[in-house]
Amino acid sequence: MKHADEIRHERARQLTRRWFLRDCTLGLGAIALNSLLQRDAGAAINPLAPRQPHHPAKAKRVIYLFHAGAPSHLELFDYKPELAKRSGQLPPAELLKNYKAAFIKPNSALLGPKFKFGKRGACGMDLSDVIPHIGGIADEMCLIRTMQTDAVNHAPAQILMNTGNQNFGRPSFGAWTLYGLGSESEDLPGYVVLTSAKGTSGGASNYGSGFLPNMYGGVPFRSTGDPVLYLSNPKGFDEETQRASLDTLNQLNTAAYKQNGDADIAARIQSYEMAYRLQNSAPELIDLSTEPQHVLDLYGIKDVKQPGYARNCLLARRMIERGVRFVQLFHEAWDQHSGLTKGVEKNSKDTDQASAALVKDLKQRGLLDDTLIVWGGEFGRTPMVQGGNDGRDHHNRCFSFWLAGGGVKRGHVHGETDELGFNVATDPVHVNDLNATLLYLLGFDHKKLTYRVQGLDMRLTGIAGNVVKGVLDNHRNDQPARDGPPEK
Repeated sequence: MKHADEIRHERARQLTRRWFLRDCTLGLGAIALNSLLQRDAGAAINPLAPRQPHHPAKAKRVIYLFHAGAPSHLELFDYKPELAKRSGQLPPAELLKNYKAAFIKPNSALLGPKFKFGKRGACGMDLSDVIPHIGGIADEMCLIRTMQTDAVNHAPAQILMNTGNQNFGRPSFGAWTLYGLGSESEDLPGYVVLTSAKGTSGGASNYGSGFLPNMYGGVPFRSTGDPVLYLSNPKGFDEETQRASLDTLNQLNTAAYKQNGDADIAARIQSYEMAYRLQNSAPELIDLSTEPQHVLDLYGIKDVKQPGYARNCLLARRMIERGVRFVQLFHEAWDQHSGLTKGVEKNSKDTDQASAALVKDLKQRGLLDDTLIVWGGEFGRTPMVQGGNDGRDHHNRCFSFWLAGGGVKRGHVHGETDELGFNVATDPVHVNDLNATLLYLLGFDHKKLTYRVQGLDMRLTGIAGNVVKGVLDNHRNDQPARDGPPEK
């Protein structure tokens, strides 16, 4: 008898097998399908039930702070005194060999960092004065200064960062996480998306389910009104009528599921029930008036109903407390081709305090050790000037990310860039390497977390990716990974 995952997810193959079992072996197909029913005789198996990963995980959940638009590593995380010294000069000719920028001419003059840097925390991490609150959590951070990506424009680079591929139609990192681990929440989606500033260039592809079943994709929560569209019942449609309608639909869908085991039907049952439960859970979740004043002050929230990045950070904490597996915040405001100084100042003012507050809040609640915080964008900015004397172009050869909690080293800087912040000097980390490492922290061998599509075992990292052992906490108690896909 085949595994339940294969029965649900390989529909074409299962139809042939189902016919054989039902008609040629005295009804064994019915027995196999009955084994998929775990809640009661009239309900399909919950495809979002919590599952065990390949090996013991340090991180159980993820909050991904995606700062779209490409924050400048040179203004925030990677201090370059030599770049400041050479500001206004042309870059060395050998540096620009075979180099192609997105928009500017490669031989544009160098531009020194716009802000001062200083040593932060006991670890002495060099960070910009424009992010004082993030500087205050330096001893909790693992700063990667040597990120690399293949794309040089926003939409493909965002999709590559979030799905491991520049093409549309691939599952996001959040979807892979939910597929592998399931969710611990029965009343909220396992993967929630929150946005501030403006929507991302890559759109819903950044958090979609791709070829995975729809139930694993991110569910966007709106910043005003009902958090999810059509959450409120229309006038004249009371709860009793709604429950009766859902029970009838579930009976029909469950009968169809028993007949053919279609994973889309299981997803439909799950989505209807989740929507019903959301009507009670979502309003309570987004009501920040229950938070103590000192917590609101920590995040810098003056009005609990005012949408924005700070409110989303606090909502992210509330969501993981309620069992949500993956929360992703999108804040696209960092595309400073000109107006670099004012742009970075504003974006830092909008996001610095709340980003740091999230880490502090999780730590004081005992949640940081098993929650993985990820902060970064799709690429960095050039050391050369664009837009007069106050802007930078896209730069994919090196940029910065930081991680916290969830089994990463604290107060640690991984890798170095050259003296101008143009190329990686030591310990490069490609997008695929980052994703392989994040999956490892969640308990997965990235080569074994797969889903079969058109005869291929697809994975987040494609055919590449290596775990970056230099960012892992050495005190972690590793055990050998078991073979095979995660247990469902």
